[in-house]
Amino acid sequence: MDIEPARAEIDLATLKARLRENAAELRQDGDLLADLGLRVGVANVVDFGPVALSRVSAAHQREAGERKRLEAIAQANFEAQAQTHAAVIDLLESRNLADLARRMDELARLRFGLATGVVALEGRGEAPPGWLPLVEGQVDLILGARKLALIGHAPTALGLFGNLAPIIGSVAILRLAIWQPARQGLMAFAAPDPEAFTADMGVELTAFLARVIERTAERWPAP
Repeated sequence: MDIEPARAEIDLATLKARLRENAAELRQDGDLLADLGLRVGVANVVDFGPVALSRVSAAHQREAGERKRLEAIAQANFEAQAQTHAAVIDLLESRNLADLARRMDELARLRFGLATGVVALEGRGEAPPGWLPLVEGQVDLILGARKLALIGHAPTALGLFGNLAPIIGSVAILRLAIWQPARQGLMAFAAPDPEAFTADMGVELTAFLARVIERTAERWPAP
């Protein structure tokens, strides 16, 4: 019965030492060097061969690609924050509730390149001019009970966007609570692009805008 010889475990330091001791023989073994992606060049110096160079090139390309991806994400985040801060200034300059709704739609279209921006308010009184009126409980029907945000594809929310509904591919909708006692409402952004808003996106900037709308709206009495 044949028994396979046991393999001796060689640590890295021992392996390096043995390679150095047998450097001359190593340089003469073309097949081994080829397997390692190396070659002997001028002056008997071991040089990188095509295989090794291709591996180094591929690794460099992966590193460069990842770096560019991270740079693009950082740039996009920076631009989003800058646009959000500018949007806050626009909202704070509102003269009344109707002007607040108008500015919301304008910043969505002109600053963020979206289809529209909507503010909506549940009943117990009329909705302010420019605000979409909702029946009691409609916010929970759209978002889900006690949920603060809905990001992504939301067919049940398309009614918020009127005649634009057929072209809407994705939405970002945040819950509002305005005045005392609190009236429930919504701040909603909509885009034709299905990938403009996706479920894995963070809501920090849009939630910040929602809080700004709440505080700004409370400058004026509830309708």
